[in-house]
Amino acid sequence: MLNDLIPKYIRPISPLPTSLHQSGELKEKIKCILFDVYGTLFISRSVDISIAKRESQQTKKLEKFLHKFGISKNPQTILKELFSAIEKKHQELKEQGIDFPEVEIDKIWMQVLEYNNLDKIRELAVEFELIVNPVYPMPHLKEMLSRCKDLNVLMGIISNAQFYTPYLFSWFLDSSTEDLGFHPDLILYSYKFGYAKPSTFMFQVAADKLKNRDIPAHSALYIGNDMLNDIYPSKKAGFKTALFAGDNRSLRLRKDHPKCSNLSADLVITDLIQIINYLG
Repeated sequence: MLNDLIPKYIRPISPLPTSLHQSGELKEKIKCILFDVYGTLFISRSVDISIAKRESQQTKKLEKFLHKFGISKNPQTILKELFSAIEKKHQELKEQGIDFPEVEIDKIWMQVLEYNNLDKIRELAVEFELIVNPVYPMPHLKEMLSRCKDLNVLMGIISNAQFYTPYLFSWFLDSSTEDLGFHPDLILYSYKFGYAKPSTFMFQVAADKLKNRDIPAHSALYIGNDMLNDIYPSKKAGFKTALFAGDNRSLRLRKDHPKCSNLSADLVITDLIQIINYLG
């Protein structure tokens, strides 16, 4: 059923050039690469999996979508209720001491629609995401992952994500994350932990998992497109860092943010395939 939605909603998207160029160097061998997903491995129109507060340009599609699921409310009302429920949950989690909370979007939809059929809610959540956040693989994604796998590079993911994020790999690359070379123990999605980036929580979990494999944090490289959400917490955890500057939609330098004003990545790459040059 979900695969039927792909030709309906997904269209090729090309990255927009940035003003940055490939730069930097690594002085020691990298034993593990950890990736962000949205804006790094996949072009994302809304950049981040957390739904941005914005007027949707997909009103007609949303109206048809709501009608399909028998929802009588208009898109603006649904969006308002969705954002409100997310913010309320965020506040509850902050009061529990979570610095940057993450929600489980299927549970939020259940609350908003007062509906308990999980399979149907997840179908709805996926279709909604395809409408409001079109995605497409970054150039050379498959080739880069294939080369890393051939070189036996340990790979993982640390990303703000929801239950449908792993579907991207099967939809576009016709493979599971594990078959592509990602180690299941190093696939860390925010919705599973309740913590979102830029919290250092998932990065510390990854560092601990690598330590158990006798891999020090400084032998791991984290690649992401956002200086605050990616480079800052990965540096705090002790990782080497690469800023992905391959798409102007997703590049976030955050120069005015106090945590990023004097922050720099070890590498800047503008195409995913460039990372191969640093493996050897």
